[in-house]
Amino acid sequence: MNWYLDVLKKYAVFSGRARRKEYWMYILFNAIAAVVLMAVDFALSTYPLLTAVYTLAVLVPSLAVTVRRLHDTGRSGWWYFIAFVPLVGGIILLVFTCSDSEGHDNAYGANPKAALAY
Repeated sequence: MNWYLDVLKKYAVFSGRARRKEYWMYILFNAIAAVVLMAVDFALSTYPLLTAVYTLAVLVPSLAVTVRRLHDTGRSGWWYFIAFVPLVGGIILLVFTCSDSEGHDNAYGANPKAALAY
């Protein structure tokens, strides 16, 4: 849960790097929250009200953590827009976010894994 809250605390921080674990734990908790809100929406017959409000609330943090994840792999945040290429764009972005981070400091900051080693 701390991974999810840490991303929300960095609401609009597009600089720096995000470890693979931070990114995927955020995605996991975000998906769980969305499914729960959808179930509540259907139970209350208000679909998609709560789900839409939640999605809009986490839009900026989701973009920010994805950009930081791309930075961790040594890519510019502008690579996010490859997701808009039909058929292959989303797959390429998925591969980028699943890739291991650069093991050294890069142009986007210090290696977050190295900071935890000490």
